[in-house]
Amino acid sequence: MQAYFVPNDNQLPSAQVSIQASSDPVSRKEFIKVMVIGSRKGINSIIKTLHRLRFAEVREWSPPIPYGASGEMMSLLRRQIMVD
Repeated sequence: MQAYFVPNDNQLPSAQVSIQASSDPVSRKEFIKVMVIGSRKGINSIIKTLHRLRFAEVREWSPPIPYGASGEMMSLLRRQIMVD
């Protein structure tokens, strides 16, 4: 599943966000992975926006690393949640 978030500030580039889940039916816990791909500036913008929305702390994200040969960067958040 992929979602695209565009910051409110039109001067900042957008970044691609990918969310993946894997679940453990016994414990009812699920690991969520959120991956942001784009320019370093775009990634930082998305991370700060998600922080303002109280989705995740900035420090919970991995440092941006190169992604593919396109010159883009990637940052990852991994979180465990309870599922119904």
